[in-house]
Amino acid sequence: MKLIHRFKTIQQATLLFAGIVLLFSAVSAAENQQVPIHIEADRMVSQEQDNTVIFSGNVDARQGELLIRTDEMTVYYIEDETGSEKKATSEVHKLICRGNVQISQGDWLGTGERMDYFARDRKVILSGNAKGWQGQNMVAGKTITYFLDEGRSIVESPVAADGETGDGESTKGRVKAVIHPDEARK
Repeated sequence: MKLIHRFKTIQQATLLFAGIVLLFSAVSAAENQQVPIHIEADRMVSQEQDNTVIFSGNVDARQGELLIRTDEMTVYYIEDETGSEKKATSEVHKLICRGNVQISQGDWLGTGERMDYFARDRKVILSGNAKGWQGQNMVAGKTITYFLDEGRSIVESPVAADGETGDGESTKGRVKAVIHPDEARK
């Protein structure tokens, strides 16, 4: 019986993660929601008492063209307390990726040391030498915050007193952007 319960928890964790990945997809039209999600990691641990599932070691999550790679991914799900028994729901509270985070889809790529997703606020925060590219265009800063429902982003500068980002580059506390002219306009 415990084995069946564990299997259901693993299935629920996979469904939770599927919902999160769909939210990151800029083109998650109705037909894309039926595309299967493939998750590979060296290890997966379900912690029912904490309502979390942790994927660790070379985590690759893919749905269609959307790919998330990281060292560790923790999915926090909401617990349903209706009735006398607590059980996991398929509703995600938040998602945290730690270590060598890469998110890509088509010609868009985002990198950082950490990514936090907050379901209620529908907000994604990429931090730790955060960079985003679309084609050849690039933006970089300490953090990149993206508000999914608003289509709005905020890039914040490093706050180091010495102006160092930690990667040997001096930024003097400023964000960076490189924008290439559109080839079609030439």
